Amino acid sequence: MTIQEAIRKAYNEGKQDGILPLELRTLIMKNEGFSSQIDVFSHQNDSLKNENLFWEQVARLKKGEPLEYIVNEASFLHHRLFVDSRVLIPRGESEELIANLSEIISDYYEPRNYLVCADIGTGSGALAIALKELFPNWLITASDLSREALEVARINFAKEKMGISTLEGDALTPFIEKNMALDIIVSNPPYIRDLNDAQASVYNYEPKTALLLSEENNVYHKIFSNLQRVKKGSIFLAFEISPDLEEMLKEEIKIYVPHAEYRFVKDLNGLLRFLFVYVA
Repeated sequence: MTIQEAIRKAYNEGKQDGILPLELRTLIMKNEGFSSQIDVFSHQNDSLKNENLFWEQVARLKKGEPLEYIVNEASFLHHRLFVDSRVLIPRGESEELIANLSEIISDYYEPRNYLVCADIGTGSGALAIALKELFPNWLITASDLSREALEVARINFAKEKMGISTLEGDALTPFIEKNMALDIIVSNPPYIRDLNDAQASVYNYEPKTALLLSEENNVYHKIFSNLQRVKKGSIFLAFEISPDLEEMLKEEIKIYVPHAEYRFVKDLNGLLRFLFVYVA
């Protein structure tokens, strides 16, 4: 069977399950060792070498498993990160968080300075990697409650040759235990209140502890309520949020940092997606 025949057959059999030609070309590209999807087109009349593997992967796609977990790779900005079911798949909203932060941070700090930054709930390490690339002088520590997630993050830090430290623990706890003074906190914490609102592929395959916001798993509250324990001078916080959390987060600010300067920012889809807070 040629590559073209395999893609056509897989698409015809899987389109009712939502399989896209782009996903099939990505499988071929990874399996056949091509460097780009253009190579898939230019070799479309070649025989498919890894046919059994391809059809096993197509069966996983039909069940709704995310492509990123099947190929163990996700794109974030221009990076290709290793991912598996131990971590969330990085998404475009988090890329927007980095873009917004890079524009806003100079309002408060000289970003070329040696600032101490915590990426809380790092998962794959995507945010920490993007920040270290933009601000190489920053001293970045990535933390996660999940030891398994940190294993994935460390793979990516090594792969990207990034000097990023890691700590295991919940929210600010490991930083408090290390008596660290932070200048910047960045976090994409769990913010889905009802997992029934999540897409099936998210609900069925991605780690639920990294998705679900509950009274016990409210990282926003844990950060705001312990902020003074890591704040020695001024501090800047950048969060990814969901639109329905605005009032809750305003209340957290009112209680714990009432004199803070803050702004909510919408994403490219017009949804309230980011919160930036500066506490002098």
